[in-house]
Amino acid sequence: MRAAMADAIDSTDKPTPRRKPKPEKTAIGGRELQPSTLMMGHGFDPALSEGSLKAPIFLTSTFAFENAAAGKRHFEGITGKRAGGAEGLVYSRFNGPNQEILEDRLAIWDGAEDALTFSSGMTAICILMMAYASAGDVIVHSGPLYAASEGFVSKVMSKFGVTYVDFPAGASKDEIAEVITKAKCQAGANGGKVAMIYLESPANPTNALVDIEAVREARDACLKKPCPIAIDNTFLGPLWQRPLDHGADIVAYSLTKYVGGHSDLVAGSIAGAKSWMDPVRALRNTMGGIVDPNTAWMLLRSLETVELRMQRAGENAAKVCAFLKEHPKVTGLGYLGLIDDASQQDIYDRHCKGAGSTFSVFIKGGEAECFRFLDNLQIAKLAVSLGGTETLASHPASMTHLSVPDERKAALGITDSLVRISIGIEDADDLIADFEQALDLV
Repeated sequence: MRAAMADAIDSTDKPTPRRKPKPEKTAIGGRELQPSTLMMGHGFDPALSEGSLKAPIFLTSTFAFENAAAGKRHFEGITGKRAGGAEGLVYSRFNGPNQEILEDRLAIWDGAEDALTFSSGMTAICILMMAYASAGDVIVHSGPLYAASEGFVSKVMSKFGVTYVDFPAGASKDEIAEVITKAKCQAGANGGKVAMIYLESPANPTNALVDIEAVREARDACLKKPCPIAIDNTFLGPLWQRPLDHGADIVAYSLTKYVGGHSDLVAGSIAGAKSWMDPVRALRNTMGGIVDPNTAWMLLRSLETVELRMQRAGENAAKVCAFLKEHPKVTGLGYLGLIDDASQQDIYDRHCKGAGSTFSVFIKGGEAECFRFLDNLQIAKLAVSLGGTETLASHPASMTHLSVPDERKAALGITDSLVRISIGIEDADDLIADFEQALDLV
Protein backbone atom coordinates (compact mmCIF):
# COMPACT_ATOMS: atom_id res chain seq x y z
CA MET A 1 0.00 0.00 0.00
CA ARG A 2 2.76 2.42 0.85
CA ALA A 3 4.55 1.75 -2.44
CA ALA A 4 1.34 2.39 -4.32
CA MET A 5 0.91 5.71 -2.51
CA ALA A 6 4.39 6.70 -3.54
CA ASP A 7 3.66 5.90 -7.16
CA ALA A 8 0.41 7.80 -7.11
CA ILE A 9 1.80 11.13 -6.02
CA ASP A 10 5.23 11.24 -7.62
CA SER A 11 6.15 14.83 -8.32
CA THR A 12 8.32 15.95 -11.23
CA ASP A 13 8.96 19.45 -9.96
CA LYS A 14 9.73 18.99 -6.27
CA PRO A 15 12.92 17.90 -4.53
CA THR A 16 13.13 14.23 -3.71
CA PRO A 17 13.07 12.94 -0.16
CA ARG A 18 16.46 13.22 1.43
CA ARG A 19 17.54 12.77 5.00
CA LYS A 20 19.18 15.69 6.69
CA PRO A 21 22.85 14.76 6.98
CA LYS A 22 24.22 14.40 10.47
CA PRO A 23 27.05 16.77 11.43
CA GLU A 24 30.31 15.49 10.03
CA LYS A 25 33.89 15.89 11.22
CA THR A 26 35.55 17.49 8.21
CA ALA A 27 38.36 19.34 10.00
CA ILE A 28 40.77 18.75 12.91
CA GLY A 29 42.39 21.68 14.66
CA GLY A 30 41.64 23.97 11.77
CA ARG A 31 43.02 21.54 9.19
CA GLU A 32 40.54 20.57 6.47
CA LEU A 33 40.50 16.80 6.04
CA GLN A 34 41.36 15.51 2.57
CA PRO A 35 38.93 13.51 0.40
CA SER A 36 41.12 10.39 0.67
CA THR A 37 40.66 10.53 4.45
CA LEU A 38 36.93 11.25 4.37
CA MET A 39 36.32 8.26 2.07
CA MET A 40 36.81 5.93 5.03
CA GLY A 41 33.72 6.92 6.97
CA HIS A 42 32.03 10.13 5.82
CA GLY A 43 28.25 9.96 5.83
CA PHE A 44 27.99 6.71 7.83
CA ASP A 45 27.41 6.21 11.55
CA PRO A 46 28.25 2.65 12.72
CA ALA A 47 25.91 3.13 15.69
CA LEU A 48 22.96 3.08 13.29
CA SER A 49 23.98 -0.35 11.91
CA GLU A 50 24.77 -2.50 14.93
CA GLY A 51 28.30 -1.10 15.11
CA SER A 52 29.26 -2.36 11.65
CA LEU A 53 32.53 -0.70 10.58
CA LYS A 54 31.41 -0.64 6.97
CA ALA A 55 27.92 0.24 5.80
CA PRO A 56 25.83 -2.89 5.21
CA ILE A 57 24.02 -3.37 1.91
CA PHE A 58 20.42 -2.26 2.42
CA LEU A 59 18.31 -4.49 0.19
CA THR A 60 14.78 -3.21 0.58
CA SER A 61 12.21 -1.70 -1.76
CA THR A 62 10.43 0.42 0.86
CA PHE A 63 11.04 1.96 4.29
CA ALA A 64 8.73 1.98 7.33
CA PHE A 65 7.53 5.27 8.78
CA GLU A 66 7.95 5.84 12.49
CA ASN A 67 4.27 6.69 12.76
CA ALA A 68 1.35 7.89 10.63
CA ALA A 69 2.11 11.54 11.37
CA ALA A 70 5.65 11.08 10.02
CA GLY A 71 4.19 9.58 6.85
CA LYS A 72 1.86 12.54 6.42
CA ARG A 73 4.71 15.00 7.01
CA HIS A 74 6.80 13.27 4.37
CA PHE A 75 4.14 13.45 1.70
CA GLU A 76 3.29 17.04 2.61
CA GLY A 77 6.92 17.82 1.86
CA ILE A 78 7.16 15.93 -1.41
CA THR A 79 3.92 17.39 -2.76
CA GLY A 80 4.79 20.94 -1.78
CA LYS A 81 1.96 21.36 0.71
CA ARG A 82 4.59 22.08 3.35
CA ALA A 83 7.65 24.22 2.75
CA GLY A 84 11.08 22.71 3.13
CA GLY A 85 10.71 19.58 1.04
CA ALA A 86 10.55 15.99 2.14
CA GLU A 87 12.83 14.23 4.58
CA GLY A 88 13.68 10.62 5.25
CA LEU A 89 13.55 7.38 3.32
CA VAL A 90 10.36 6.09 1.79
CA TYR A 91 10.96 4.14 -1.42
CA SER A 92 14.09 2.77 -3.10
CA ARG A 93 13.36 4.33 -6.47
CA PHE A 94 14.00 7.68 -4.73
CA ASN A 95 16.96 6.90 -2.51
CA GLY A 96 18.45 4.53 0.05
CA PRO A 97 21.18 4.46 2.70
CA ASN A 98 23.95 3.11 0.44
CA GLN A 99 23.15 5.60 -2.30
CA GLU A 100 23.02 8.55 0.08
CA ILE A 101 26.38 7.69 1.66
CA LEU A 102 27.87 7.32 -1.81
CA GLU A 103 26.44 10.65 -2.97
CA ASP A 104 27.80 12.42 0.10
CA ARG A 105 31.30 11.09 -0.60
CA LEU A 106 31.22 11.81 -4.31
CA ALA A 107 30.28 15.44 -3.61
CA ILE A 108 33.44 15.83 -1.52
CA TRP A 109 35.78 15.12 -4.42
CA ASP A 110 34.39 17.94 -6.54
CA GLY A 111 33.61 20.37 -3.74
CA ALA A 112 29.92 20.11 -4.63
CA GLU A 113 26.92 20.83 -2.47
CA ASP A 114 24.99 17.79 -3.68
CA ALA A 115 25.40 14.71 -5.86
CA LEU A 116 23.14 12.15 -7.55
CA THR A 117 23.93 8.60 -8.60
CA PHE A 118 22.55 6.61 -11.52
CA SER A 119 22.57 3.11 -12.98
CA SER A 120 25.09 4.17 -15.67
CA GLY A 121 26.95 7.22 -16.91
CA MET A 122 24.60 7.50 -19.88
CA THR A 123 21.56 7.32 -17.59
CA ALA A 124 23.00 10.28 -15.69
CA ILE A 125 23.63 12.26 -18.89
CA CYS A 126 20.24 11.47 -20.46
CA ILE A 127 18.20 12.37 -17.37
CA LEU A 128 20.31 15.51 -16.90
CA MET A 129 19.56 16.74 -20.41
CA MET A 130 15.90 15.80 -20.24
CA ALA A 131 15.51 17.66 -16.96
CA TYR A 132 16.62 20.94 -18.52
CA ALA A 133 15.64 20.81 -22.20
CA SER A 134 12.11 21.25 -23.63
CA ALA A 135 10.64 21.54 -27.13
CA GLY A 136 12.14 24.51 -28.96
CA ASP A 137 15.24 24.63 -26.77
CA VAL A 138 18.84 24.40 -27.96
CA ILE A 139 21.71 22.49 -26.34
CA VAL A 140 25.20 23.89 -26.98
CA HIS A 141 27.94 21.29 -26.73
CA SER A 142 31.65 20.87 -27.34
CA GLY A 143 33.05 18.32 -29.73
CA PRO A 144 33.97 15.61 -29.86
CA LEU A 145 31.70 13.95 -27.33
CA TYR A 146 31.44 10.32 -26.36
CA ALA A 147 29.47 8.85 -29.28
CA ALA A 148 26.47 7.84 -27.16
CA SER A 149 26.22 11.36 -25.68
CA GLU A 150 26.42 12.96 -29.11
CA GLY A 151 23.88 10.50 -30.47
CA PHE A 152 21.44 11.21 -27.64
CA VAL A 153 21.54 14.93 -28.41
CA SER A 154 21.30 14.62 -32.18
CA LYS A 155 19.02 11.61 -32.57
CA VAL A 156 16.88 11.30 -29.43
CA MET A 157 16.41 14.84 -28.13
CA SER A 158 15.62 15.94 -31.68
CA LYS A 159 12.49 13.76 -31.55
CA PHE A 160 11.19 16.08 -28.84
CA GLY A 161 11.95 19.32 -30.65
CA VAL A 162 15.35 20.00 -29.08
CA THR A 163 18.13 21.11 -31.44
CA TYR A 164 21.84 21.64 -30.89
CA VAL A 165 24.83 23.76 -31.90
CA ASP A 166 28.40 22.65 -31.25
CA PHE A 167 31.91 24.09 -31.11
CA PRO A 168 35.30 22.33 -31.19
CA ALA A 169 37.20 21.67 -28.00
CA GLY A 170 39.91 24.30 -27.78
CA ALA A 171 37.71 27.08 -29.15
CA SER A 172 38.45 30.60 -27.91
CA LYS A 173 36.07 32.68 -25.80
CA ASP A 174 35.05 34.71 -28.85
CA GLU A 175 34.39 31.58 -30.89
CA ILE A 176 32.32 30.08 -28.06
CA ALA A 177 30.37 33.33 -27.67
CA GLU A 178 29.60 33.28 -31.39
CA VAL A 179 28.19 29.76 -31.10
CA ILE A 180 26.11 30.63 -28.01
CA THR A 181 24.72 33.69 -29.85
CA LYS A 182 23.80 31.44 -32.78
CA ALA A 183 22.10 29.03 -30.39
CA LYS A 184 20.21 31.92 -28.78
CA CYS A 185 18.86 33.03 -32.18
CA GLN A 186 18.01 29.44 -33.09
CA ALA A 187 16.12 28.96 -29.83
CA GLY A 188 14.28 32.26 -30.26
CA ALA A 189 13.10 31.24 -33.71
CA ASN A 190 11.75 28.00 -32.23
CA GLY A 191 10.11 29.61 -29.22
CA GLY A 192 12.62 28.16 -26.80
CA LYS A 193 15.81 28.96 -24.90
CA VAL A 194 19.42 27.86 -24.63
CA ALA A 195 18.81 25.03 -22.18
CA MET A 196 22.32 23.81 -21.41
CA ILE A 197 25.96 24.07 -22.36
CA TYR A 198 27.35 20.56 -22.27
CA LEU A 199 31.10 19.95 -22.32
CA GLU A 200 33.40 16.97 -22.39
CA SER A 201 36.94 17.73 -21.33
CA PRO A 202 39.20 15.99 -22.01
CA ALA A 203 37.27 14.86 -25.08
CA ASN A 204 36.82 11.20 -25.89
CA PRO A 205 39.00 9.88 -27.53
CA THR A 206 41.27 12.75 -28.60
CA ASN A 207 42.00 14.23 -25.13
CA ALA A 208 41.27 17.72 -26.48
CA LEU A 209 40.63 20.20 -23.65
CA VAL A 210 37.82 22.76 -23.34
CA ASP A 211 38.49 26.11 -21.67
CA ILE A 212 35.81 25.99 -18.96
CA GLU A 213 36.57 29.53 -17.80
CA ALA A 214 36.11 30.85 -21.35
CA VAL A 215 32.79 29.02 -21.64
CA ARG A 216 31.61 30.55 -18.38
CA GLU A 217 32.59 34.06 -19.47
CA ALA A 218 30.94 33.63 -22.87
CA ARG A 219 27.74 32.30 -21.33
CA ASP A 220 27.51 35.13 -18.82
CA ALA A 221 28.09 37.70 -21.56
CA CYS A 222 25.59 36.24 -24.04
CA LEU A 223 22.68 35.02 -21.91
CA LYS A 224 20.54 37.12 -19.58
CA LYS A 225 19.32 34.01 -17.75
CA PRO A 226 22.20 31.60 -17.22
CA CYS A 227 21.70 28.01 -18.25
CA PRO A 228 23.76 25.30 -16.53
CA ILE A 229 27.23 24.46 -17.78
CA ALA A 230 27.61 20.70 -17.41
CA ILE A 231 30.82 18.79 -18.07
CA ASP A 232 31.71 15.13 -18.43
CA ASN A 233 34.86 14.82 -16.32
CA THR A 234 35.27 11.06 -16.67
CA PHE A 235 38.75 11.14 -18.22
CA LEU A 236 40.35 13.10 -15.35
CA GLY A 237 38.01 12.86 -12.42
CA PRO A 238 37.85 12.89 -9.61
CA LEU A 239 41.59 13.30 -8.95
CA TRP A 240 43.09 15.28 -11.83
CA GLN A 241 40.46 17.99 -12.51
CA ARG A 242 37.79 19.85 -10.49
CA PRO A 243 35.59 21.59 -13.08
CA LEU A 244 33.35 23.29 -10.53
CA ASP A 245 36.38 25.31 -9.42
CA HIS A 246 36.73 26.73 -12.95
CA GLY A 247 33.18 27.75 -13.80
CA ALA A 248 31.18 24.60 -14.48
CA ASP A 249 27.85 24.20 -12.64
CA ILE A 250 27.42 20.43 -12.97
CA VAL A 251 30.03 17.70 -13.25
CA ALA A 252 29.13 14.28 -14.68
CA TYR A 253 30.91 10.92 -14.42
CA SER A 254 30.78 7.44 -15.66
CA LEU A 255 31.55 5.85 -12.29
CA THR A 256 32.22 2.67 -14.26
CA LYS A 257 35.64 4.11 -15.03
CA TYR A 258 38.17 5.41 -12.49
CA VAL A 259 35.84 5.60 -9.49
CA GLY A 260 34.65 1.99 -9.82
CA GLY A 261 38.10 1.17 -11.10
CA HIS A 262 37.92 -2.62 -11.30
CA SER A 263 35.88 -3.18 -14.49
CA ASP A 264 33.20 -4.96 -12.48
CA LEU A 265 30.32 -2.48 -12.29
CA VAL A 266 28.36 0.12 -14.28
CA ALA A 267 27.17 3.40 -12.72
CA GLY A 268 27.13 7.17 -13.18
CA SER A 269 26.76 10.41 -11.25
CA ILE A 270 26.36 14.17 -11.41
CA ALA A 271 27.26 16.77 -8.80
CA GLY A 272 26.80 20.48 -8.26
CA ALA A 273 24.78 23.02 -6.32
CA LYS A 274 21.51 21.73 -4.90
CA SER A 275 19.56 24.23 -7.01
CA TRP A 276 20.96 22.59 -10.16
CA MET A 277 20.48 19.07 -8.80
CA ASP A 278 16.84 19.37 -7.71
CA PRO A 279 15.24 19.25 -11.21
CA VAL A 280 17.37 16.22 -12.08
CA ARG A 281 16.61 14.54 -8.76
CA ALA A 282 12.89 15.04 -9.32
CA LEU A 283 13.03 13.47 -12.79
CA ARG A 284 15.16 10.59 -11.55
CA ASN A 285 12.50 10.02 -8.88
CA THR A 286 9.86 9.55 -11.54
CA MET A 287 11.87 7.67 -14.17
CA GLY A 288 13.99 5.54 -11.88
CA GLY A 289 17.58 4.98 -12.85
CA ILE A 290 19.14 5.35 -9.40
CA VAL A 291 22.13 3.10 -8.81
CA ASP A 292 21.23 -0.13 -6.99
CA PRO A 293 22.36 -0.72 -3.36
CA ASN A 294 24.90 -3.44 -4.20
CA THR A 295 26.63 -1.33 -6.83
CA ALA A 296 26.58 1.67 -4.48
CA TRP A 297 28.28 -0.48 -1.84
CA MET A 298 30.95 -1.58 -4.34
CA LEU A 299 31.59 2.05 -5.25
CA LEU A 300 32.00 2.95 -1.57
CA ARG A 301 34.68 0.26 -1.44
CA SER A 302 36.35 1.60 -4.55
CA LEU A 303 36.38 5.21 -3.35
CA GLU A 304 38.71 4.18 -0.52
CA THR A 305 41.48 3.42 -3.02
CA VAL A 306 40.64 5.70 -5.97
CA GLU A 307 43.49 8.12 -5.25
CA LEU A 308 46.08 5.32 -4.97
CA ARG A 309 44.89 3.62 -8.17
CA MET A 310 44.77 6.81 -10.20
CA GLN A 311 48.19 7.93 -8.99
CA ARG A 312 49.77 4.60 -9.97
CA ALA A 313 48.01 4.56 -13.36
CA GLY A 314 49.10 8.14 -14.02
CA GLU A 315 52.73 7.35 -13.19
CA ASN A 316 52.59 4.31 -15.50
CA ALA A 317 51.08 6.33 -18.34
CA ALA A 318 53.87 8.92 -18.14
CA LYS A 319 56.51 6.17 -18.49
CA VAL A 320 54.66 4.40 -21.31
CA CYS A 321 54.09 7.62 -23.27
CA ALA A 322 57.76 8.60 -22.92
CA PHE A 323 58.58 5.30 -24.65
CA LEU A 324 55.87 5.58 -27.32
CA LYS A 325 56.88 9.13 -28.21
CA GLU A 326 60.24 7.90 -29.48
CA HIS A 327 59.00 4.82 -31.33
CA PRO A 328 59.34 5.05 -35.14
CA LYS A 329 55.94 3.47 -35.77
CA VAL A 330 54.16 6.05 -33.60
CA THR A 331 53.27 9.23 -35.50
CA GLY A 332 51.62 11.13 -32.65
CA LEU A 333 50.26 11.05 -29.11
CA GLY A 334 47.13 12.57 -27.62
CA TYR A 335 48.53 12.61 -24.09
CA LEU A 336 48.08 15.55 -21.74
CA GLY A 337 51.60 15.19 -20.37
CA LEU A 338 53.06 15.88 -23.83
CA ILE A 339 51.00 18.74 -25.31
CA ASP A 340 52.35 20.47 -28.42
CA ASP A 341 49.69 23.19 -28.80
CA ALA A 342 50.29 26.33 -26.70
CA SER A 343 46.60 27.12 -26.17
CA GLN A 344 45.90 23.56 -25.02
CA GLN A 345 48.89 23.74 -22.67
CA ASP A 346 47.47 26.95 -21.22
CA ILE A 347 44.12 25.27 -20.51
CA TYR A 348 45.91 22.29 -18.98
CA ASP A 349 48.02 24.51 -16.71
CA ARG A 350 44.92 26.34 -15.43
CA HIS A 351 42.47 23.45 -15.13
CA CYS A 352 44.31 20.17 -14.60
CA LYS A 353 46.21 18.63 -11.71
CA GLY A 354 47.54 15.68 -13.69
CA ALA A 355 47.77 14.24 -17.19
CA GLY A 356 45.61 11.19 -16.55
CA SER A 357 46.22 7.66 -17.77
CA THR A 358 43.99 7.52 -20.86
CA PHE A 359 45.43 8.72 -24.15
CA SER A 360 45.38 8.23 -27.90
CA VAL A 361 48.32 6.92 -29.90
CA PHE A 362 48.56 7.35 -33.66
CA ILE A 363 50.16 4.38 -35.39
CA LYS A 364 51.90 4.66 -38.76
CA GLY A 365 49.47 3.33 -41.36
CA GLY A 366 45.73 2.91 -40.82
CA GLU A 367 43.13 0.43 -39.68
CA ALA A 368 45.09 -2.67 -40.74
CA GLU A 369 48.20 -1.61 -38.83
CA CYS A 370 46.16 -0.67 -35.75
CA PHE A 371 44.35 -4.01 -35.80
CA ARG A 372 47.69 -5.84 -36.08
CA PHE A 373 48.97 -3.91 -33.08
CA LEU A 374 45.84 -4.61 -31.04
CA ASP A 375 45.74 -8.29 -31.93
CA ASN A 376 49.32 -8.82 -30.79
CA LEU A 377 49.06 -7.24 -27.35
CA GLN A 378 49.76 -9.79 -24.60
CA ILE A 379 49.14 -7.85 -21.36
CA ALA A 380 46.82 -5.07 -22.48
CA LYS A 381 43.30 -6.29 -23.17
CA LEU A 382 41.39 -5.45 -26.34
CA ALA A 383 38.28 -3.90 -24.80
CA VAL A 384 36.37 -0.65 -24.61
CA SER A 385 36.06 1.36 -21.36
CA LEU A 386 38.85 2.90 -19.32
CA GLY A 387 40.03 3.64 -15.80
CA GLY A 388 40.27 0.05 -14.59
CA THR A 389 43.14 -1.67 -12.84
CA GLU A 390 44.07 -3.40 -16.10
CA THR A 391 45.36 -1.78 -19.28
CA LEU A 392 42.82 -1.61 -22.12
CA ALA A 393 43.19 -0.74 -25.79
CA SER A 394 40.60 -0.13 -28.51
CA HIS A 395 40.10 1.35 -31.98
CA PRO A 396 37.53 4.17 -31.63
CA ALA A 397 36.91 4.77 -35.35
CA SER A 398 35.67 1.20 -35.81
CA MET A 399 34.32 0.59 -32.33
CA THR A 400 33.01 3.22 -29.88
CA HIS A 401 32.68 5.96 -32.52
CA LEU A 402 31.62 3.80 -35.48
CA SER A 403 28.17 5.44 -35.48
CA VAL A 404 29.68 8.92 -35.92
CA PRO A 405 29.52 10.02 -39.60
CA ASP A 406 32.86 9.66 -41.39
CA GLU A 407 33.13 13.34 -42.24
CA ARG A 408 32.58 14.33 -38.60
CA LYS A 409 35.12 11.78 -37.39
CA ALA A 410 37.64 13.24 -39.82
CA ALA A 411 36.92 16.78 -38.65
CA LEU A 412 37.36 15.75 -35.02
CA GLY A 413 40.59 13.84 -35.61
CA ILE A 414 39.15 10.38 -34.94
CA THR A 415 41.13 8.67 -37.68
CA ASP A 416 41.76 5.05 -38.65
CA SER A 417 45.29 5.39 -37.24
CA LEU A 418 44.11 6.27 -33.70
CA VAL A 419 44.21 3.71 -30.90
CA ARG A 420 42.86 4.64 -27.45
CA ILE A 421 44.77 3.26 -24.50
CA SER A 422 43.82 3.27 -20.82
CA ILE A 423 46.82 2.41 -18.68
CA GLY A 424 46.26 0.29 -15.58
CA ILE A 425 48.29 -0.40 -12.47
CA GLU A 426 50.50 -3.20 -13.80
CA ASP A 427 54.30 -2.85 -13.80
CA ALA A 428 55.18 -0.02 -16.20
CA ASP A 429 58.21 -1.81 -17.69
CA ASP A 430 56.07 -4.87 -18.41
CA LEU A 431 53.59 -2.67 -20.27
CA ILE A 432 56.39 -1.05 -22.28
CA ALA A 433 57.67 -4.50 -23.24
CA ASP A 434 54.18 -5.47 -24.37
CA PHE A 435 53.69 -2.35 -26.50
CA GLU A 436 57.19 -2.74 -28.00
CA GLN A 437 56.67 -6.32 -29.16
CA ALA A 438 53.21 -5.50 -30.57
CA LEU A 439 54.58 -2.50 -32.50
CA ASP A 440 57.42 -4.66 -33.86
CA LEU A 441 54.77 -6.83 -35.53
CA VAL A 442 52.97 -3.91 -37.20
